Formats: sequence, structure tokens, C-alpha cells
Amino acid sequence: MSGVWVFNKNGVMRLVENPYNQSVGDSSESSSSGGSQQQRMRRKILVHLPTSEVVSSYGSLERILKGLGWERYYCGDNADHLLQFHKKTSIDLISLPRDFSKFNSIHMYDIVVKNPNVFHVRDM
Repeated sequence: MSGVWVFNKNGVMRLVENPYNQSVGDSSESSSSGGSQQQRMRRKILVHLPTSEVVSSYGSLERILKGLGWERYYCGDNADHLLQFHKKTSIDLISLPRDFSKFNSIHMYDIVVKNPNVFHVRDM
């Protein structure tokens, strides 16, 4: 069983077996209708709900996370290619790729799960 777990609009997770075959529009559209694979993929954005701010950089994300009690975690073997955040009051750890261009929906959903009712992932 392989694929990607995604949240439906009602908050229920479901497994998408091959996300590259899902189109933005109707799921019955064929891949021969034109456009590249990336155009058929739905781009996701991370939104900070209290301010409706779209997280567009690690600077803005770090500012929001610090306000929620998260701290940068500098230890570990992966310090050179990961940004990590932790809370002293929990065992949770958020690990993100250092390069923001590699920040994807999996990382976004990790942040949403660890900060309920604060962040939301939306289709662009």
C-alpha cells in the first residue's frame, strides 16, 4: 500500500494511491487533456488561521511557531539540512527541509496536526 494521506474538507483523512494522476478539476479528466503533471497537481498553501496569513517563508513560519511556544532545535546529526522545532511541554518535533522550495504538503500537514485549530492547508 503506497500513496499519500490527505485530509478531506470535512477533516477525514484518505489515501490517494497515485497523487500524480489526480487532476485539479474533475477526476474523470484524462491526462491527454493537455498540461504538465505539475499543472494537474493541486498546489497547497499553509495558512495561519488567526491572521489568515499565508506562510510564504521560514521566517514567517518561525515567527508564528515561536508565538505558539515552539523553539528551534539545533542538536542532531541532521542540523545541516533540516530545520527542527520542539516544544518543552510536549514530545513533538517538527522537522522541515532547510530549503523552503522543498517544503511540501506532508510538512504542512505535520504542522497542522501538531498545532490544531491554528493552521490549515488549502488548495491554491
